[in-house]
Amino acid sequence: MSDWDAWIGREDRCSDRLDESLAERWLGTFDLPMPHPAIMPQGIHFALCTPEAPTAKLGRDGHPQRDESEDSFLPPIPLPRRMWASSAIDFIAPIVTGAVIQRTSRIASITEKTGSSGSLAFVEIEHETKANGTLSVRETQTLVYREAAVPDAPLSPPEPGKERFDKSVWDTVRALTPDTRLLFRYSALTFNAHRIHYDAPYARGEERYRGLVVHGPLIASLLLQLAASELGENKLQHFEFRGVSPAIAGDLLFLAMRDAGEGYELGAFASDGRQVMAAKAA
Repeated sequence: MSDWDAWIGREDRCSDRLDESLAERWLGTFDLPMPHPAIMPQGIHFALCTPEAPTAKLGRDGHPQRDESEDSFLPPIPLPRRMWASSAIDFIAPIVTGAVIQRTSRIASITEKTGSSGSLAFVEIEHETKANGTLSVRETQTLVYREAAVPDAPLSPPEPGKERFDKSVWDTVRALTPDTRLLFRYSALTFNAHRIHYDAPYARGEERYRGLVVHGPLIASLLLQLAASELGENKLQHFEFRGVSPAIAGDLLFLAMRDAGEGYELGAFASDGRQVMAAKAA
């Protein structure tokens, strides 16, 4: 690989508006009522300042193409598989319907490693989201790029086993089955054209997933809503999550939360107890 130091510190700025239509579509996607006053639940920032690349400039996987030009915010790392690995989020001020949004994104680091699955590259991005000029959300997002899947690689994750998720060790548990309608709507909300979320033949044949993959920030949003149901809306000051293994559309998913003394531990699990996402909040 090349040296990616030229991308460190590169910034991207975008603007948006959280209009009532977007707010209603986001709330409708999660079967949530319109809040009064119109202070949106935490997680709405995932649907703001979404990618605006023309269709002609999308890569094979559906993400915007990356190249050596100064217009390319993300570096052209020659690893084709992209995942949202983790985020650490500080909620500073709520975002209200009608707010004018400005987001500044900055490449903080690029790290190359070799793991059991081959070469990996981690890109850390710092986002600052302002609503009506007030800093509302600060997030450090980590993307991971991986090598192409071997054509005959086993499909991931395996079918759920006979074991069962242990609800007894958690204070609050909610079960749901993310289906293709939910994935489609979340992709539309976030203008995400990554084909693993809607193109089942691509997901299986090219990236060797067992089915359509549930978006990481979608699961994170569901965990934020679980926390809100227990603690009240917009009560969290900090939330961080890390993808552990894929969640597949149509599979039962358990969302769990428990008091960890200084803050809260949250997680998402498959029906057999395989952990999908680990999270903590304060």
